This record gives sequence, structure tokens and C-alpha cells, in this order.
Amino acid sequence: MPRRLLQRYLPHPETLRRQPSLRFMSQWIGDPALWVLSRRSVANAFFIGLFCALLPIPFQMAPAALGAWALRANLPLSIALVWITNPLTMPLIFYANYRLGAWLLDAPPRQAPDGLSTRWIAEQMLDILPALALGSLVAALVCGLVGSLVVRLVWRWQVVRSWKRRAARRRHWRSKGPPKSGGPDS
Repeated sequence: MPRRLLQRYLPHPETLRRQPSLRFMSQWIGDPALWVLSRRSVANAFFIGLFCALLPIPFQMAPAALGAWALRANLPLSIALVWITNPLTMPLIFYANYRLGAWLLDAPPRQAPDGLSTRWIAEQMLDILPALALGSLVAALVCGLVGSLVVRLVWRWQVVRSWKRRAARRRHWRSKGPPKSGGPDS
């Protein structure tokens, strides 16, 4: 079941509450509703985490944590999914978002110079920003919704598969009869 897999990798709330840097949030972190692993809380966490990951904003984990609190999603999963955009993947993801936005706005995408620099990016930011913002928002919504839907479908498939296995085991034991006890009263 997906719950067991996720429990294996997610931190325990008490471990985080004991962290000195997180003590100011200990009451909030300790809220049991933010640690529940249900189909709804995990699907909401995927939506929030993927949505925040694809937005070109600083401190993406803070909006992910607030979103988890607001939607009663799984807090650690929401925050962990934000790290899809890390320093290695961020340029590629945001460039793809920019290209998507430019396509949606029907604007020709800017070509980067041979010597890409932060100065060139700063000079072009006013021209780049509308396409980047639109592309990021659309990509965030689509990826968040698809991620949430996939989690809900996979979770449901796992539950139905588990029900069928249990029903098959019950049918098997009913056809063989109850197990014989080897106790002294037999």
C-alpha cells in the first residue's frame, strides 16, 4: 500500500519538533492532521508541492507549508516535492516555463546570447517576466492537477487490488475449510 512506502521515507514529527531551528514552529509541526497519510492528504500534498515547485518565487517551501496547512495536506510531502526545482533543475524548468508562456502569448522567445550572464537576464527581465509568469502558472496548475489525479488513481488501484487479494484468500480458505487446530482438545 502507498502509505507504508511513504511512511518509510518521511520524517517523524517528533524528530522535527526537537530540531532547535524549528522550535518556534513546534506547535504547528506537531499538528497530527498535517502528518496523516490518506489518499486525500497525499494527493493534496502532490498538488501543493508541484504547484509551488514550478513557480519562480523565492522560498518555495514557505508557500508549500502554508498550502499544506490550508488544505490539510501532508506537510513533509508538500515541502519535499518543492525540491523538484533544485539548483540543477531550476534553469531547465524555468526556461521551459518561459518557452510555454511565450508560446501561449504568441510572442517570439528571446534568444540567449553566447555569453549568458546575470546582467543580460536583469536587462531582459521586463520582457521575459510576462511569459515566464504565465508559463510557470500554467505549468504549475497542470502538473499539480495531473500529480494529484495520478496519486488518487494509483492509491485507488492499490486499494482495489488489496481488496481483491483478500477476497481471493477468503474464498481459498472457505473452499478448504477452517484450519485444523493441533491442540490437546482435538
